[in-house]
Amino acid sequence: MATPSLASLPQLAQRDARPQLAHKPGRATLVLFFGLLLAGIAYTAWSLKQDVTASGTVITTVTPFLLLGLALLIALGFEFVNGFHDTANAVATVIYTHSLPAPVAVVWSGLCNFLGVLLSSGAVAFGIIALLPVELILQVGSSAGFAMVFALLLAAIIWNLGTWWLGLPASSSHTLIGSIIGVGVANALMHGRDGTSGVDWAQASKVGYALLFSPLIGFACAALLLLALRALVKRKALYQAPEGQTPPPWWIRGVLILTCTGVSFAHGSNDGQKGMGLIMLILVGTLPMAYALNKTMPNEQALQFSAVAEVTRQALVRDAPQAAPADPRQVLTTFIAEPKANPQLIPALAALTGMIGEEVKGYGSLKRVPAEAMANVRNDMYLTSEAIRLIEKNQLVMFDADTRSQVLLFKTQLDDATRYIPLWVKVAVAIALGLGTMVGWRRIVVTVGEKIGKTHLSYAQGASAEVVAMCTIGAADMFGLPVSTTHVLSSGVAGTMVANGSGIQKHTLVNLLMAWVLTLPAAMLLAGSLYWLLHHIF
Repeated sequence: MATPSLASLPQLAQRDARPQLAHKPGRATLVLFFGLLLAGIAYTAWSLKQDVTASGTVITTVTPFLLLGLALLIALGFEFVNGFHDTANAVATVIYTHSLPAPVAVVWSGLCNFLGVLLSSGAVAFGIIALLPVELILQVGSSAGFAMVFALLLAAIIWNLGTWWLGLPASSSHTLIGSIIGVGVANALMHGRDGTSGVDWAQASKVGYALLFSPLIGFACAALLLLALRALVKRKALYQAPEGQTPPPWWIRGVLILTCTGVSFAHGSNDGQKGMGLIMLILVGTLPMAYALNKTMPNEQALQFSAVAEVTRQALVRDAPQAAPADPRQVLTTFIAEPKANPQLIPALAALTGMIGEEVKGYGSLKRVPAEAMANVRNDMYLTSEAIRLIEKNQLVMFDADTRSQVLLFKTQLDDATRYIPLWVKVAVAIALGLGTMVGWRRIVVTVGEKIGKTHLSYAQGASAEVVAMCTIGAADMFGLPVSTTHVLSSGVAGTMVANGSGIQKHTLVNLLMAWVLTLPAAMLLAGSLYWLLHHIF
């Protein structure tokens, strides 16, 4: 037998340190997987039936339910793909540092994603919806509305699957944002308008900055954290590749497992909301009588809502005593599509505020709003809330302190009535995202663990990248910003490789940058083309 040369020993050591990834799922794992899948489907179907029955809807045709089922399948499919595409980043470091065996890490990450979705705030969900064209949101139950939802979800799934097949850690968030922009631009062009008028570019810029700067933050902060760790903790083993399958020291192992838990939880909390927001849009479009308004709002709160609406209307009239326009809804719709100062804006806002208050007061509670009026009442509330948000954001009107506080209070109540997520929607998305982590994770894990740096990932590098990713994503969730787990974690690993003097594999770096640069335009083109095609088919 030939004796390995001294030069080949580092390569042999790295090969021995490579984790065992070729695990076939056992019978218990398969039973758990399909059991949870069937339980999720059954719970979703039962919850839908309960909600429709409680709304007093008389079912005369199955067509809306077929469309709803297809739309839910595609939306949950997006979250499933998101699970195995993005969450692989959370487990790569614990697997390659031998902190947890691959099967245990994957199942644990899936559970943490599940809990992250269930405990999420919902802020990101409705931030995503605000990017969509206002006319399509108001008519989401129309053929154009369904074309919009199907186009953006299918485009996101196609691009995610393509980059996953190539083993590229592209961003699901980046992809979905690009799809939304593509639909908005296509919708504007199809109606003879300038393509730039189809998107809320202020909101898109806010999201774009979060997606642009989060990888840079991940790279720089992970590198700095590793350098700080090297200065404070003088243990050579922490900064070298693991020897064989040896796990790290107990305290660094605990940090790695804790950060894997945090990244997985934060990923579920942030990315899971994107699917929830789109599912709520689908539900409002197909079953407005059951989901357009939050019927869990107590009756006394509905009466308070009417009183607040009237006080707000009076305050707005004092600020702008001009006569109300003939069609206040059209004035606000035009303003939301293109926010500009307009002398009719505040009179229109006052008029619609008064109309909403009278409607709710007349019905007595949101539960008593008739099925045929449900979508219109919700649209009025959406228009009013979005108009107030844009006025406040762009500071187009300078209200006095009392009027401003009253207007913002009314907006809060409008959002309480329209921006809610039923428990079953959270559970369905949580199951889809959690189960997605158990499928197809190896391709991205290998890229993050082996193909970014020129050396095997060390314990300290894994911990630094995960800590930064966990904190960045958690902070983004608090501020309602959709950021990419993929970009933050992979750029964090790259930062630690540079700080450690390990070097980066240029081929992988070029591929990652290409995926980062091309994701947005590719998703826009895919979604815009699909929207045009589906609009004509529907």
